[in-house]
Amino acid sequence: MKKIALALFALVTLQLQAQTLTPEEQSAQIAALTQQVNELQAQTNKWEQVVAALPKISGYVQGQYANAEDLSTFRMRRVRVSLSGQITPKIDYKIQPELLSFKLLDAYFDYKPFEQFKVKVGQFKVPFTIENPDYSPLRMMMIDYPMVIQRLVGTSEKIGSTTLKTSDRGTGFNLHGALCKGRIAYDFALLNGTDLNIVDNNKSKDVVGRLTLQLVEGWLLSGSYYWGEYGEEYYTRKRWSVGSAYDKGAFVVRGEYVGGKSGLEYGEIDSHGWYALAGVRFCKNWAVAARCENFQEKATEFYEKFDQTNYTLGVSWKPLKYLRLQANYTYEDQTVGHRNLAIVQVTTSF
Repeated sequence: MKKIALALFALVTLQLQAQTLTPEEQSAQIAALTQQVNELQAQTNKWEQVVAALPKISGYVQGQYANAEDLSTFRMRRVRVSLSGQITPKIDYKIQPELLSFKLLDAYFDYKPFEQFKVKVGQFKVPFTIENPDYSPLRMMMIDYPMVIQRLVGTSEKIGSTTLKTSDRGTGFNLHGALCKGRIAYDFALLNGTDLNIVDNNKSKDVVGRLTLQLVEGWLLSGSYYWGEYGEEYYTRKRWSVGSAYDKGAFVVRGEYVGGKSGLEYGEIDSHGWYALAGVRFCKNWAVAARCENFQEKATEFYEKFDQTNYTLGVSWKPLKYLRLQANYTYEDQTVGHRNLAIVQVTTSF
C-alpha cells in the first residue's frame, strides 16, 4: 500500500510539473506511472487473497473462584484456541482444541452450496436445544449452563455406568439450512453418540433433529429430538426439547423444557427439567440477568430420586473489548438441603 501511495503521489507531482514537459513526455511518464500503479495494485490484491486464505486465530481463557458452605477454590475453567477460515467461498472449516485437559472439541468442514442446504462433516456441537448450539461460553449471560443442559446435553450426562464429560458435541454429519428467507431453520444429524474423540462402541447411530421458527426478528421457537443407543449394551438414550428465545438489542428472554430417558444396568433414568432466563444489557458494557431452573431424575429402586431448583442472579462487566468480568450468586434448593454458591469468573479473549 505504501508503494501505491508513493506512485500516486509521483503521478500527482508529475501533473503539477506538466508545464515544463512536452505533451509527448507528459503522456509517456503518465503511462509509465499508471502501469506501475496497476502492477502494485495487482500485487497487493494477491497478497490480500493469501492473507484472507490463512486461518483466523482466536481463543479465550476463563478462570474462576467459587465459594460455598463446602467449597472454596480457584480453578481454570477453559483454555481454548480456534482456527477457522474458508477453503473456498462455499467451504468453511473450524478446528478448536481445549488446552486445559487437552482434547479436540471441534474439527469440521461446512459445505454451503445453498442457503437452503448445507452439510457439516466432522466433530461439532450437537444441534439439540437452543442453549447448546447457539450460546457459546463467550455469549452466555450466566457463568454456567442450566442444570438440565449439563445433565442431558452437556458435561455430566449419565448413560449406564458412564458419565459423559463432553456429550454436547458429536462426530458425524449434519444437514442444515434455512428456508423462507431464514424464518425456518432445520438440522438433521447422524452421529456416533460416544464421548469426544472415541470411536463408536456399537453399530447403532444416534439421530438428532431440530426445527426453529423465527416469528419476528430476534424471536424464535425451537423444538428438537434426540434418539440413540450407547455402548455395547445399547443403553437407551432419548431426549426431547421445546423452547423459545428473544435476543435482540438490550433484552434477552429465553426458556426451554428438556426431557429424556437414559438406560442403566437396572432399568432406566427418567429425567426432565426446565429453565427460564431474563436479562438486560445497558451502558454498552454492563449486563444483568436472572435465571430460575429445575431438574429432576426418577430412576429404579436402586437409585435415589433427585430434585433440585436453582435461583441465580448474575452481573457481567466488559471494561475492555477482550476482557469480561462476571459474578453469579446461586441459591440451590435440593432434596436433601440447600446451598449458597458464589462464583466470580474472568474471561480474556483474543
